[in-house]
Amino acid sequence: MSLAAAGGAALGYVTVLERNWFVLRQQDVPVLPPGAAPLRVLHISDIHLTPGRHRLMAFVRSLASLEPDLVVNTGDSIASPLAVGHLTESLGPLLERPGVFVYGSNDLYSPKPGNPARYLWRSSAGEHADVEPDLPWEKLGVEMSARGWLDLSNRRGRLAVGGLDIAFAGVHDPHSRRDRYGLIAGEADPAADLRIGIMHSPEPRVLDQFAADGYDLLLAGHTHGGQLRIPGIGALVTNCGIDRARVRWLSMHPQAAPADGRTAWLYVSAGLGTSPWAPARFACRPEATLLTLVPRRSR
Repeated sequence: MSLAAAGGAALGYVTVLERNWFVLRQQDVPVLPPGAAPLRVLHISDIHLTPGRHRLMAFVRSLASLEPDLVVNTGDSIASPLAVGHLTESLGPLLERPGVFVYGSNDLYSPKPGNPARYLWRSSAGEHADVEPDLPWEKLGVEMSARGWLDLSNRRGRLAVGGLDIAFAGVHDPHSRRDRYGLIAGEADPAADLRIGIMHSPEPRVLDQFAADGYDLLLAGHTHGGQLRIPGIGALVTNCGIDRARVRWLSMHPQAAPADGRTAWLYVSAGLGTSPWAPARFACRPEATLLTLVPRRSR
């Protein structure tokens, strides 16, 4: 095979095959009270939807067959001003289930062309801090809220799901510096059966506050799992403050228990989409996750 042919095959793999090779991850998380029945939580993130992504829309539509007890969307749902209707159509019956959501920066700002290699030496955090949004993020929120999903952007909320009383708190996107943790700060309700914190970008400064306030489970996206991973090495970048080892999937936060002993389970989704200007994945398939919450292990 010639060098040109090999290059073409590699380009086709990362931009067409793996980018559309969707997978459902499954993970148990021991956060429920003793004796509680398992709770099935569908975690979706970073869809980055544009009208032409028909395979992606079909996969999102198929997730309704899982019949989850709760749906959590951790942002970056759209990447085009024309995508809101396509997103709600794709979510379909999932919008009839209990759900919560927050925004990511790409729900507010159109993706712009640029050199993806820049993430090797710097993060894009704060690039939009003083820029007016140009995507219909408010319409996106209205559509999801109208179907009963809770908007947790710098808000607290409460849902009864599967016989459990769940206390939620979330922040607007930390990556674009729209998080205002002070609006939700304070002890998570100890009377709730479960306490869940939601954010788009897993910034340690925000994770620390959620854990210190007593949240049991933290859910985030944004990282795309590194998007391009090297086998045996892993992600080269995170585009946020979290370490590369925890750029995707389940871990504890903080990793070393603080003096008060408070830690939380953290799940970072590798997400379902990519920016239209960086349409490639390698060793990091696009994913949704079905988290099965089970009782805490006895100590």
